[in-house]
Amino acid sequence: MASKLSFKRMDSIAETMPDALQQSRYQMKRCFQRYVSKGRRLLKNQQLVEELEKSLDDKAEKEKLVEGFLGYIICSTQEAVVLPPFVAFAVRMNPGIWEYVKVHSDDLSVEGITPSEYLKFKETLYDEKWAKDDNSLEVDFGALDLSTPHLTLPSSIGNGMQFVSKFMSSKLNDKPESMKPLLDYLLTLNYRGEKLMVNDTIDSVDKLQTALLLAEVFVSGLPKFTPYLKFEQRFQEWGLEKGWGENAERCKETLNFLSEVLQAPDPINMEKFFSRVPSIFNIVVFSIHGYFGQEKVLGLPDTGGQVVYILDQVRSMEEELVQRIKQQGLHITPKILVLTRLIPDSKGTKCNVELEPVENTKYSQILRVPFKTEDGKDLRQWVSRFDIYPYLERYTQVCQLRIINYQHSHVSDIQ
Repeated sequence: MASKLSFKRMDSIAETMPDALQQSRYQMKRCFQRYVSKGRRLLKNQQLVEELEKSLDDKAEKEKLVEGFLGYIICSTQEAVVLPPFVAFAVRMNPGIWEYVKVHSDDLSVEGITPSEYLKFKETLYDEKWAKDDNSLEVDFGALDLSTPHLTLPSSIGNGMQFVSKFMSSKLNDKPESMKPLLDYLLTLNYRGEKLMVNDTIDSVDKLQTALLLAEVFVSGLPKFTPYLKFEQRFQEWGLEKGWGENAERCKETLNFLSEVLQAPDPINMEKFFSRVPSIFNIVVFSIHGYFGQEKVLGLPDTGGQVVYILDQVRSMEEELVQRIKQQGLHITPKILVLTRLIPDSKGTKCNVELEPVENTKYSQILRVPFKTEDGKDLRQWVSRFDIYPYLERYTQVCQLRIINYQHSHVSDIQ
């Protein structure tokens, strides 16, 4: 079932849905009674549709309702949380556009709720005590940068880098003081304490522009494949450090991108420059549900294509990191860590092995950390992804320490 209806972006489901429910009050009361009849549960889209169709006897009436506005809402609902007498809907009308409402099954009253309130509904479904705990784990991604505009248009999906470049270039102008944050950022770049790209002798935008001009003129007179090591000392005399490129040609391009940004900020050169900045050398990938392993795991509970996908992505990321670091003229060993759950009762798999190299990689490993019970003991058995929430807070605390210890015990010096 899929309705072809649509409605204006300015319309709110919380405002429009009550009238639609009242127009088919008898049928919808039957439908919502079916939703709540089995108590607390999580309903996926297919289940919502099936229950809707089962509550309607008359064929013509069914087609009218299914193809109408209510049918459109149900079709657009990804999941619904049932906490009788309420049913909370997560509705995705268009890519990147979500709305959350809760409906009272007795009187069909509708109330708009926030994403946080919807997640609280969902948490209550699995562990009410944990959901009401004020000290439970909460990750607020919105706190990362409250001043940065958010992408809201579906057409922006996949174009995040372009958006960021436009936003950043709009904040810069031809006044030196507006460029100071960019210089401050460059001065923070380092790998294990060793400066990258610029050093502390460049303490103003004017000095940076002068150094870029001198360096660009210098490398323009060199054969394009001259290795960076051949002119590293000259760069340092101007306050520039390694990271601009592996040879004269690549250094010249990177220097020019930044010079253009400082002279007349534009999103194209901004994006080109930041694609060259050496800032990522270590990656941690979290995948904690199911049996995460490289053999004998597919088909086990909660275990399927995600494992294969992540392992493929890790191999691709390692290849990309190695290539980027080489082009930046650096001799740094990247590290990729797949952090997952250690399961002592591993059913013949390697999910009880703490550290395991990722096959067909040189610098990637799987680090397994067990869930802890309330008394601090390792949880031996597998637990469904629907039941892992009570363990997450202790798990994140342990993982933080394990990642730091892993990093310190696998130091690779820059050369």
